Amino acid sequence: MRIEDIIRGKGADVVTVRPEATVDELVALLGEHRIGAVVVSTDGAHVDGIVSERDVVRKLGSIGADVLTLPVSEIMTATVHTCTPADTLEETAHTMTYQRIRHLPVVVDGELHGVISIGDVVKHRIDQLLDERNHLLGYLHA
Repeated sequence: MRIEDIIRGKGADVVTVRPEATVDELVALLGEHRIGAVVVSTDGAHVDGIVSERDVVRKLGSIGADVLTLPVSEIMTATVHTCTPADTLEETAHTMTYQRIRHLPVVVDGELHGVISIGDVVKHRIDQLLDERNHLLGYLHA
């Protein structure tokens, strides 16, 4: 299975936030869309960074509620791992696991085409395993 299969199933909509938006605005966006991370993008098409709930919580722990007034650019991860639609589920799962990443932007020719979460990867892997199990059971009982 390839990442394009996951994107086809879940859709390619991506929530982005501008780097100069406040963390307060970011938190509202995360809550509104019920998501755990947002791609930071100046133009909505290119990845400038990524910021997650964990980034907010870590900064909250170090500086307190003042974090809400900071620009997103001050807490985002600027070096972003990405994947492509052609990447396999297995290699993407490996990257996410060993790099300790929960969200990967999907990029084609430098432009944002989706976001894959570890939950998406796990869901599709479970679906694959259930399909294999059902085929084997069908074979054994036929």
